[in-house]
Amino acid sequence: MAETTEQVIEDTSVQMKKSIGHLEVELTKIRAGKATPQIVDGIFVEYYGNPTPLAQVANVLVPDARTITIQPWEKNMLGPIEKAIIASNIGLNPQNDGIYIRLFLPPLTEERRKEFVKRALGEGEQAKVAIRSTRRDNIELIKKMQKDGLSEDIAKDAETRIQATTDRYIALIDQHCKDKEKDIMTV
Repeated sequence: MAETTEQVIEDTSVQMKKSIGHLEVELTKIRAGKATPQIVDGIFVEYYGNPTPLAQVANVLVPDARTITIQPWEKNMLGPIEKAIIASNIGLNPQNDGIYIRLFLPPLTEERRKEFVKRALGEGEQAKVAIRSTRRDNIELIKKMQKDGLSEDIAKDAETRIQATTDRYIALIDQHCKDKEKDIMTV
């Protein structure tokens, strides 16, 4: 039975790592005042009838801290890329010169920075909910195993270890959110 509790604890850690990975991806999509290719990561372009990630139909470059340049592989993709950027609601207006599409990031106002911080903290809160849900599900699994014959001491030890894992990942989420807030608020 001890192997089974070890597997539950390992699964808990794996599930929580996935939640942290998702949080990291979502935080990179939030602007911090400087241009990064991740800003356009979630944009899909209609390419021969199929929604295709922008990075698969064009080069995405960052020539300076305030500009993202997109050069499509095919010239006929300029229009669909432009439409996809506008529809994505990332708050940037594409400038099409017939060869490139440029996105100019305006300097962030204090109010806009606070909005982005609020969004980052919201993502952090969603990650915490996912972590706590994982904890609840796996502790319920341990309790079910205890009803099926697992000793009380082993069950309590497994629950304590799951709680310790939860605390560690919650602290990691808090640190990610603090780092992102500092990044956003730095002028």
